[in-house]
Amino acid sequence: MNALPPARRLRVAILGGGFSGAAVAWHLARAPQSECLSISVIEPRPALGGGLAYSSEEPSHRVNVPAVRMSMAPDDPQHFARWLAGSGELEHDPDAIWKNGDAFPRRRVFGRYVAEHLAPYLGSGLVHHVEGSATRVTRDASGAGWTVHTSAGPVVADILVLAATHPRPGIPNALASLTEAPDFVADPYASAALSGVGPEASVLIVGSGLTSADMVAELDRRGHRGRILALSRRGLRSRGHPDIRGEPFGDFASAPATTALGLLKTIRAMLAAARAANVNWQSVFDQLRLQGPMLWAALAPPERARLVRQLRVFWDVHRFRIAPQVAAVLDRRHAAGTVDTIAARLVASNDEDGSLAVSFQRRGQTRIETMRFAAVINTTGPAHGQALQLNPALSSLAEAGLIRTDQYGLGIETGLDSRAIGRDGAAVATLLVAGPLARGTFGELMGLPEVARHAQAVAVEIAKLLVTLPSAQAIGPNATHRPHVG
Repeated sequence: MNALPPARRLRVAILGGGFSGAAVAWHLARAPQSECLSISVIEPRPALGGGLAYSSEEPSHRVNVPAVRMSMAPDDPQHFARWLAGSGELEHDPDAIWKNGDAFPRRRVFGRYVAEHLAPYLGSGLVHHVEGSATRVTRDASGAGWTVHTSAGPVVADILVLAATHPRPGIPNALASLTEAPDFVADPYASAALSGVGPEASVLIVGSGLTSADMVAELDRRGHRGRILALSRRGLRSRGHPDIRGEPFGDFASAPATTALGLLKTIRAMLAAARAANVNWQSVFDQLRLQGPMLWAALAPPERARLVRQLRVFWDVHRFRIAPQVAAVLDRRHAAGTVDTIAARLVASNDEDGSLAVSFQRRGQTRIETMRFAAVINTTGPAHGQALQLNPALSSLAEAGLIRTDQYGLGIETGLDSRAIGRDGAAVATLLVAGPLARGTFGELMGLPEVARHAQAVAVEIAKLLVTLPSAQAIGPNATHRPHVG
C-alpha cells in the first residue's frame, strides 16, 4: 500500500493574543484548509482573547458598544448577543441591561466569550497558546521564515502576524517629574491601580476620553466622593449612546470628499439633514464608521495627515461613546459638582510635601494656575506613535528594516493587503499586521466591528499563502498539531 502524500502545513505565529490576535487565530482555525496550518499565539496573559481591553476584573468597566453590535464573526452580528443570552452573565449583572433594552456587559465578559470560542481549537492543538512575552524577532537568512524569541522559548514560523496590544499611555513631558511618585497612576488599567486613592482624595485625571470616564466610574464604585478634575487640551468629554438606536444615516461614499475640510462640510450637512429628519447624530457617525475605509482611501496623504492633526479629537469623542451606565455616573458627579472637565494645557508638575502640584493654563487664558492633588491619573490614551519603540519585538523588526511607522504616526505602515512595508518601501510577503496598528492604511480600525472584519481579511490573506508559499513545511497528514516552540 502506498503511503499518503505529505500534507503542507504552514506555521503561523501571531504576536499578541488580545482580541485582534485571537480573532485572526479563530478565523484561521475555522478556515476550510485549517488542517494545513499550525497556529501559535504568543500572549503573556493566561487566557487568550481578553488583552488589555477585555481582561479587566473591575465591575464598572463595561463594553461601550451594545452587545448586539459586538461579534467575532462579521457575517453574524448577533454572535456575541446569542452567547451572552445563554452565558448566565446577565443574571449576575442586572445593571448590564439599560433602560432601552440594550446590554452593556462588563468587559471581562466579552473576553470570556472570545476565550470560550477559541477553547475547542486550543484543545485540539490546532491553536497553541505560547504563554510568554515576545522580546525579539529575527528573520531567517534565506528570508523564508521567522523566529520569535519569547520568555517561554523561541517560536519558529513561516508567517508572522503582528497583533500587538495597545501601547501604554504616553506620559506628558509636564508630568515627567511625577513618574516616581507613589500617587501618580501612569497605567490606569494596571491591577489595583486606583486602590490607593482615598474616598475624599482630590484627583486630577489627565485626559477626558473613554479611559477618563472609566476612572471616574471606578472611583465612584470604590466609594470615592472627593473632587475630580479632568483636564485635556480641548476639554471634550466622550459622548453617550442615544436612548433609542437608529439605523446608520447619510451617504458619504457615493461622492467621497477629497479634502479634510470637504469631509467636515459633508459631515455637517449630514448632521443637519439628520436633525431635519428627527434622526439622532449617532446614526450619522455610525454611517461614517461603516464607510470610513472608503473615505480614508479617497484622501491624499497630506489630507489624511490634516484630518488626524486637526479633526481626530472631535471624531474620537463622538465615535468612541461611553456605556450609558458610565455616562450616568459622570452626569451625576457633574451635577453634584464633584467632577469638572476643563480645556487646558499642562505646564509643569512637582511632588512636594505629600501632594502632587500641577500647573496648567486654561484654554484662552494667559494665567498659569497651580493646584495640589492627592492623586494624578494619566489617561492620555495609547501611545500608538511610539509602538515601535516601546515594544521590544516590534523594535527589533524596525531596527532590521522590516517594518516602519506609518506617515501619520498611528502605527505600522502596511499595504492594502495588510502586509508590512519595510524600510525600503517594499512589502514583506510573510509579515502581516492585524488590528489597530494597521489603521494608518485603513483609517477607522479601532472599534471592535472594524477590527473583527480586519482579522477576517488577514486570515484570508494567510490562507492564500497555502498555495503560493514554497517554504511551507511538509509533514505527514496524520501528525498531530504541535507547537513550534524550541
